[in-house]
Amino acid sequence: MSTLNQTPSGERMHISIFGLRNAGKSSVINALTGQQASIVSQVPGTTTDPVAKAMEILPLGPVVITDTAGLDDSGSLGELRVEKTLRVLENTDLAVLVAEAGSAPGPWEGRLIKMAHERGIPVLVVANKIDLNPDISLLKQWAKEKGLPLTAVSAVSGTNIEELKNALISAAPQGFAEPAIIGDLISPGDVVVLVVPIDKAAPKGRLILPQVMTLRDALDNNACALVVKEDQLKLALSTLGKNPRLVITDSQAFSKVDADTPKDVSMTSFSILMARYKGDLAGFVEGARALKDLKDGDRVLISEGCTHHRQGDDIGTVQIPRRLSKMAGGKLDFGFTSGATFPKDLSSYRLIIHCGACTLNRREMLFRQQTAREMGIPMTNYGITLAFTHGILDRALMPFPLAKAIWDKSTD
Repeated sequence: MSTLNQTPSGERMHISIFGLRNAGKSSVINALTGQQASIVSQVPGTTTDPVAKAMEILPLGPVVITDTAGLDDSGSLGELRVEKTLRVLENTDLAVLVAEAGSAPGPWEGRLIKMAHERGIPVLVVANKIDLNPDISLLKQWAKEKGLPLTAVSAVSGTNIEELKNALISAAPQGFAEPAIIGDLISPGDVVVLVVPIDKAAPKGRLILPQVMTLRDALDNNACALVVKEDQLKLALSTLGKNPRLVITDSQAFSKVDADTPKDVSMTSFSILMARYKGDLAGFVEGARALKDLKDGDRVLISEGCTHHRQGDDIGTVQIPRRLSKMAGGKLDFGFTSGATFPKDLSSYRLIIHCGACTLNRREMLFRQQTAREMGIPMTNYGITLAFTHGILDRALMPFPLAKAIWDKSTD
């Protein structure tokens, strides 16, 4: 099965890190990825040649990130290194210029900006080492004059790294802000089975939006999509000449689909796919840890991105509250929001559970997650919650190794 780590390089966003020697380029890469991806040293010129590495930066998704030699490298060899560094712009989708806080940009940075603009490459300025010098006024004024966004961080202490990730999303070229729904999980010719109960909340003659979006993404990626109701899945699987690559179900049919799908076939839900497509799936999975600890009297916010006519057994206002109250063994205090409304003060809530956000754009969903994170409130998603209450979250996360690893760690 394809995973995020197997996404072809050509389908990843290419982020290149530029800056003077010892500006902290490698440290910024390590802070972004949460791993020792680049060698860090106080010796200027440690990075001598561009080094590209395919990785995942959450919540951006699969990227190729390139560390480069200093723009101010000197000597005959240094000039060759600078030439190689600038050549990296040829396959750069987003340029990140790292500069030391307190410094004044010079001709090297100006040359890079000019070349990037000539190629139509967006540039994000990062003021690094604010733990040593919090004064970013010179860089801020320079960036403003150039019309460039700026984020101030300390790669060593981790200060504002989450803000930097959000800034990368905002600065990304159009088309890279949203990942595929299932395109990176399948290959041309694969069979994908979509289990679609007839939802009472959907208008007659229509499917609900996440189902339509997933079906279209399957077709766009040249997969063979088979759409069935939940009571037809077993028959459909028996008539196929091979196992499907993926079975995707509406969360409300989790138990039946889990029982009818062979254990060696990956299965997930539309809502979990939307959690990844519209937001930070790893963050939602981390937030799901709070589901285990809910107790009598805890406040839980149920938030939806759209407004719709609610049926008697509505998933957000009835099903999830009922299942969680039963698991908590007491009475939970539920709050509800829908549409553009999202509380600024979340401090009274023990947990936030959000819908698939099919009507929100990704930046809005990431903003909501970031707001909750800054207030220290766990946040998860409808599909993840329902998979958890059905006891099959492990299986529903199988197509997403990084998210599953986070969940497995929480259950150790």
